[in-house]
Amino acid sequence: MARKHKAKGQDGGRLAGGFMALPWVVIDSAAFQNLSHPAKALLIEVDRQYVRDNNGRLLASRAYLEKRGWKSQDVITRAMRELIAAKFIHQTVQGCRPNKASWYAVTWRTLDRMQGFDAGAAESFERGGFISMQIKNAPLRPSHGATGLSIAPPDGVEGKSAAPPDGAIRGDFGPLSTPPDGHHLDKPSPVPELNGNQEQGNCQRKTKPNDRTKTEHRPKKSHRTFLTPKSKGHPSDYF
Repeated sequence: MARKHKAKGQDGGRLAGGFMALPWVVIDSAAFQNLSHPAKALLIEVDRQYVRDNNGRLLASRAYLEKRGWKSQDVITRAMRELIAAKFIHQTVQGCRPNKASWYAVTWRTLDRMQGFDAGAAESFERGGFISMQIKNAPLRPSHGATGLSIAPPDGVEGKSAAPPDGAIRGDFGPLSTPPDGHHLDKPSPVPELNGNQEQGNCQRKTKPNDRTKTEHRPKKSHRTFLTPKSKGHPSDYF
């Protein structure tokens, strides 16, 4: 049985059919890593349409992307603006209503010139423009390295007095509001005077008119005297 030999450079381990070649220089670039997830997904959708000679006529309209699961026009618009700003996508035709779609080209491939481009679209195409974005996205660091600088002033820190050079300012608040003979709340309370009949230390307590002395309740004596009759007699002998 004859053996099928694999051609040199051919990948026989993948499934049959077309494929999209996305270069490493694109995926590993700082500009690609800074893209949002919708922008990365849209870049794959645009490059999926490339077939050898149509780079410059790739679509990103909602009518095309809706069949592939894109539902929001706002998400598509924001993602496309992000790709154009990062120079992964170049717009060749500006679409308009009612039925003219915009055309795009990916910048890591050669632009295929064709009729229908807007004026100046082919001349402004920059191949690999996203590579220059790496310098803009790189951290700002001087060539000689970062050094720790002191935040103190160049002439040093001196301990200076907080008082003004001509002395502290004394405020003039005018005369005091306290009377000259003193405040009445600061004087002691007057001692009450005693009556002539009372001496100091021997004061008698006055009884209030409504005070009543408690007395014992004793039964009243009856003036009627009962006599025991010695013998039967007249009724008047009993009293």
